Amino acid sequence: MHFCARLNLVESVIQKSPIQMFRRHFVQKTALTLLASIFSAPAAKSAGTDITAHIKPPRLRDGATVALIAPASPASDEKIAKALANLTAFGYQVREGSALRARHGYLAGEDAARLADLHWAFSDPDVDAVWCVRGGYGATRLLPYIDYNLLRKNPKPFIGYSDVTALHLAISQQTGLVTFHGPVAASDFPENTLQHLRAVVASPQPGYRIQAPDAGAELPGAEYQPFTITPGTTRGRLTGGNLSLLATLAGTAFQPSFDGKIVFIEDVGEQPYRIDRLLTQLLQATDLRKAAGIVLGVFAECGPKNAEFSLTLPETLTDRLGNLGMPVAYGLPFGHVAHQATFPYQIEAQLDADNRTLILLESGIE
Repeated sequence: MHFCARLNLVESVIQKSPIQMFRRHFVQKTALTLLASIFSAPAAKSAGTDITAHIKPPRLRDGATVALIAPASPASDEKIAKALANLTAFGYQVREGSALRARHGYLAGEDAARLADLHWAFSDPDVDAVWCVRGGYGATRLLPYIDYNLLRKNPKPFIGYSDVTALHLAISQQTGLVTFHGPVAASDFPENTLQHLRAVVASPQPGYRIQAPDAGAELPGAEYQPFTITPGTTRGRLTGGNLSLLATLAGTAFQPSFDGKIVFIEDVGEQPYRIDRLLTQLLQATDLRKAAGIVLGVFAECGPKNAEFSLTLPETLTDRLGNLGMPVAYGLPFGHVAHQATFPYQIEAQLDADNRTLILLESGIE
């Protein structure tokens, strides 16, 4: 029976006693809520599928106007001040999202407010790029309600990492727009991080090389030491991001496809057994085994709390990823660290696991 006919039938059998009047109101309200939910959430593509046509945004030019938004967790006043100082120092004009300074518990404002900021940033013709102030948690809550057609029609550089991984993957899957896994606006920007960012988003350099430090170099800690898990060279389009977010999206409509891709992965503050659990989830729930190769960043603060009863981080990564029959390397400069490269999603790249080098074979911007 048609939905409206069913609603009319329900109404016809309700008498107008106080209790029954309440029931009638409840039925009507529930029906309207159901209809609203059906039509307010844009339909998503099937899990693990991607749009094959890629849209490259314009380059981030000098003097550009940047929208600063908080699509996940709230940022402190100090973090916002640092982000504004960073972007101003780079020569950009900054416009703040309405929810940038909002707080709703562990979120930067309610979902509707954060979503409105994302839509505003892409739709406003005076905004040239969209930069996330931080990650945290909350981006996944927005995915079913994003107006992907709006984003597709207004391509702009979109930059961030960590929890922003969810937005990158959904936008990539649903629109084909190239976005950029790079430092959030409140990050530290040592010279090499700024160099990587400019070479990818502002001044395109096809053939740009991203190199891990030399093995044995003086580095901040053991987790920074690069090593090769499986040697070899491979090519494929880039996808990936934060490991926890990749695992979180498994089984959802926004689960990425790794088939034939070079997958870049990083995480922070997870003990080896948790890294094991997250990678096992990806191996069992997704097509990660069909990837062309895997490039791992710096897994900062991911050592065991009790070494006597744990595998080391290198042992864990080798155990989970060393038998996949594809090149795998650890320690390239990205992750929750100050020195990090910027990766354009969907761009063709070449991984040399022996030398722990990633080459961007094409530009991510027009």
